[in-house]
Amino acid sequence: MMELRHLRYFCAVAEEQNLTRAAEKLFIAQPPLTRQIKQLEESIGAQLFLRHPRGLTLTPAGYFFWDQAKQILAKTEAAIENTRHLAEHGKATFKIGFVPSVFYGQLPSLVRQLRKKTNADIILIDLKTGEQIEALNTGEIDVGFGRLSIPNETVEQTILFQEPLLAALPVSHPLALCQPTMADLAKVPMILYPENKSATPTFADICLSLFVSRGLTVNVTQRVNDLQTALGLVASEMGFTLVSEQVKRLSRDDVVFTPLQDKSITSPVIFSRRRGPLDPITAMTIDILDTLVKNRVD
Repeated sequence: MMELRHLRYFCAVAEEQNLTRAAEKLFIAQPPLTRQIKQLEESIGAQLFLRHPRGLTLTPAGYFFWDQAKQILAKTEAAIENTRHLAEHGKATFKIGFVPSVFYGQLPSLVRQLRKKTNADIILIDLKTGEQIEALNTGEIDVGFGRLSIPNETVEQTILFQEPLLAALPVSHPLALCQPTMADLAKVPMILYPENKSATPTFADICLSLFVSRGLTVNVTQRVNDLQTALGLVASEMGFTLVSEQVKRLSRDDVVFTPLQDKSITSPVIFSRRRGPLDPITAMTIDILDTLVKNRVD
């Protein structure tokens, strides 16, 4: 019978690709670990590793099982953490992943209403959209708000609305007095956010694609991790950046948020949740969102 320890053993071997190092990491002897891995393969009915003189490599089935095993272990840890929190504080947790560019619109109103209508601790976690999909699969968050559609068989994504993009420019810049075209902006140094070190697309990729799709070359001079840093660089007259319309609520006196000439340039706000039956708080979240989106003021 497969147990959680078998999954932990398997993941350690998959990570190390060496039984000796994996055994040291797990603080067990190598022979019992070897037997456990063999028993796991027999139980599943598939070869998970290819044995080599100096180590192991995963088979295609092994790679698939590794991904599934990591998700199971992460979900288990999340379940334990949430159960412990409920026992200690008398209330559940509801974790919301979000990208910073959606924080200035409907999200604060949603959080306020959830806090009033539930007994849960509402926790906000800053995550890129791709990170949200992974966190939903592992149970680290309950719902997410992002800007990218990333197909995943266990996650359902819904576009709440399309939001116009604005150019954030220094107050002294000539383009701040008009509605610039993308060709106008391509002549100005650009600041991109968030910085992306993974293969998963981000808001920065959306912004770049707007120029590429129009045959324009843009001069990216700075890549930063977050919106606030990008706006700080704009205020320092280092260049411009693109932002969602709701960001104009920041009301900075050193940055102008100007509409683009092409009003069709928008970015979606996307709600993500795990597929399957709705828990009560997620169901309430969807009801609140429906009202907030219908009453949205641009």
